[in-house]
Amino acid sequence: MFDADAPPAPLALTGVCLTLPSAAGPVEILRGVDFAVAPGECVAVVGPSGCGKSSLIAVAAGLEHPTSGQVRLLGEDLARLGEDRRARLRRGRVSLVFQSFHLLPNMTAEENVSTPLEIAGQADATRIARDWLDRVGLGPRLRHYPHQMSGGEQQRVALARALAARPELLFADEPTGNLDAANAAAVADMMFDLVADVGAALVLVTHDDALAGRADRIARMFDGRMLQVA
Repeated sequence: MFDADAPPAPLALTGVCLTLPSAAGPVEILRGVDFAVAPGECVAVVGPSGCGKSSLIAVAAGLEHPTSGQVRLLGEDLARLGEDRRARLRRGRVSLVFQSFHLLPNMTAEENVSTPLEIAGQADATRIARDWLDRVGLGPRLRHYPHQMSGGEQQRVALARALAARPELLFADEPTGNLDAANAAAVADMMFDLVADVGAALVLVTHDDALAGRADRIARMFDGRMLQVA
């Protein structure tokens, strides 16, 4: 039975296509993708390189405009929102973690975590940043810059930054792809534990079958199509 009081799905894609230009002509990146994530759910997206996984995240997060189809993010139809409203929708409610960390090199670990909170108008941004760096085991490193930290430490800073605002939805694109086995396992454990703690939904793109197996469901892509979600 339909529950009018149930929260909307954090993410719902319907018939989404993405075609991009190239020197050889238009290239179909996404082909009629249907995909949805429930509140608090973790869905892993798997498939061979070049099948459209990262493009799926870009479209789902409102960073790329689909050629056709509908994207509903946190209950909002992105096609009806301008860039400013899309940015406001994401701010504090949607976070992203990437394979290459994307930390600001001229900022300390503390500043990398606190600055987005300050931009979002969060009170006590510095205190919150320090608390989250403690939670990922980097309390003693809060004054260090990215070049002074290992890859595993940088990704833990990125994870703290992504979750400090307690988002409703986290996109993680190959979050362990640049890490050795030990650091990858540690970051994965932290990610799942902290995502569960904040109650966020998680869309996880990964080539790691063991990591994908920890998700509630696995979505399999091939050649721009969603083959199976189970």
